[in-house]
Amino acid sequence: MDETKYWLWMSMVFGIGNPRIWEVVCLFEDVVEAFSSLKDEPDSVPLTAKEKDAVRKLSISAAEEHIAQCKKIGVSLAGYSSSDYPPQLRNIYAPPAVIYYRGNISCLIGTRTITAVGTRKASDYGIETAYRVCSDLAKNGYVIVSGFALGTDITAHMAAVNKERPTVAVLGCGVDVDYPKPNFKYRDKILENGGVFVSEYPPGTPPLSQNFPKRNRILAGLGRAAIVFEASVRSGSLITADLAAEQGREVFCLPPADIFSNAFSGNIELLRSGAAPLYSVMDIMDHYAIGGPVDTEIRDTEYKGISSFAVKDIRPKDDSITLDELKAIVKKVKPRKKQKTESVTEEAAQEKISIKNDDLRSEMTEIQQSIYDIISEGAVHADIISEKLELDPSELMTELTELEILGAVRSLPGKMFEIIA
Repeated sequence: MDETKYWLWMSMVFGIGNPRIWEVVCLFEDVVEAFSSLKDEPDSVPLTAKEKDAVRKLSISAAEEHIAQCKKIGVSLAGYSSSDYPPQLRNIYAPPAVIYYRGNISCLIGTRTITAVGTRKASDYGIETAYRVCSDLAKNGYVIVSGFALGTDITAHMAAVNKERPTVAVLGCGVDVDYPKPNFKYRDKILENGGVFVSEYPPGTPPLSQNFPKRNRILAGLGRAAIVFEASVRSGSLITADLAAEQGREVFCLPPADIFSNAFSGNIELLRSGAAPLYSVMDIMDHYAIGGPVDTEIRDTEYKGISSFAVKDIRPKDDSITLDELKAIVKKVKPRKKQKTESVTEEAAQEKISIKNDDLRSEMTEIQQSIYDIISEGAVHADIISEKLELDPSELMTELTELEILGAVRSLPGKMFEIIA
């Protein structure tokens, strides 16, 4: 029995990527029993008023209709217990209840997958190394997983494609959304070579900045190990590397070409923290040795039920603030210091801001730097930026989304944008 529609229903009730799904489902033998109990006896599980309302209003037919609509546009779904759901995702924190995909999902099952990440604005050294390493891995049967971003990601994907091997693109938007725009032309090539695009977000979901941190846990989880090719200390690649380590994955890191270069400051931090230095493809192949623990894990693809990560003592969450939380907020409010100390602090803060800005700019493309410079003068409307730089509005919004993901700017109501201090 395919239980995908029940997993989708859970996602519709509790929200995409919400750990509450697992806090509830783990109380039952399977998702079908969980669905039946929630519909027949909603008081049998402690739920918030909002959750109870969603349970009451949403029927299973809503999930069935959504699946049918996805099928019409060539998008498939795999529920947590489905045979086409990648088994390596089942034991990560808050795994997606369902994943949407377009392409050959089987390339993720029973194969040697490895996540490759790095900066969008990579150096020649970073790009060349990523291409050579991923080419050799693809040639030897490894499936490259990456985020389909500019720079390192698309280099890793195309290294596999050029060897006529499948590669996996994990998106922070719907799999039918063409983002980022410069990479549109590579989609068909990835699909033609047996690759797949996956996301936990429904078709049509735009690339909102808040989607990408959640996306990174899937990006890290799909690979049996991770490689960081080039990253500054502010790079999102470090988030993916940290998540991979938390999930028990080995993290490989390219030694920096220049230890004084800010572009490799993240690599240095990872190596200091215990990441394995990547000197050759053999370092990775040894990790996947036949008969080893990773090889055993790869061969174990059978669904064995809901994993033990789930929390069994559940309590509904509401918007109230506890006394301890209130105390924590109060502690953050520091008394004003004397003028002299404030002056020193201000100078230090300005220096810190300057360092942060230099760090951010190293991650930006030229057009993003131009946008950032305009917003640095004060909060500004998107239409004004578009007019000043003679940019198409849709292209501008893509660049602004990239800047939000970098943590450089934030969106305000009314299409206004400001710098994050």
